[in-house]
Amino acid sequence: MTELGSVAWPPAPIKTERLVLREPEARDRPAIIELFASPEVGTYIGGAQARDELERTAPEIPRRRPGLFVIELDGAMIGTIELNRRDASRRSPAHPDTGEAELGYLLLPEAWGRGYAAEACVAVLGWFNSELPGERVVLCTQTANNRSMRLAAKLGFTEVQRFEAWGAEQWMGVWSPVAAPALFTRTPTLG
Repeated sequence: MTELGSVAWPPAPIKTERLVLREPEARDRPAIIELFASPEVGTYIGGAQARDELERTAPEIPRRRPGLFVIELDGAMIGTIELNRRDASRRSPAHPDTGEAELGYLLLPEAWGRGYAAEACVAVLGWFNSELPGERVVLCTQTANNRSMRLAAKLGFTEVQRFEAWGAEQWMGVWSPVAAPALFTRTPTLG
């Protein structure tokens, strides 16, 4: 996030039933390159990046920034999840005067369909709500991304608007901890 206010960063790793959410480390570089070079992952985010370019330009130690977590399964990175403040250039016409946190996630294709994205999202949203109680979170995805649309509904995001961007119809939903579904009754463990 651009601004975390009083939230200390980085937090202790967040542990769920199967995952650990933590800051990026040097050992994550190959998986980060694989993630961004994957044509499947790139389908709804503007396409895959060239592997040779990523190999040449990706830092040896991945960039750490507030709000960015690596999703780890059995000691290996399977994706990333992050919360970023929407800056003035990315604010929605539906919420032009607010700097909501935006949830984003990417998982390697071999991790798809196993509930890891939902597990990571529930943990990060729970952590965020414990640190900044009552703050809303937005999620944007292409309407053609059926998996993300289903996950948004499962997490309790409600549609705010649809709009055209990057050559495709986009969906924006908002999550409020007050209206969150029963998924959020358990708090993930820290440390």
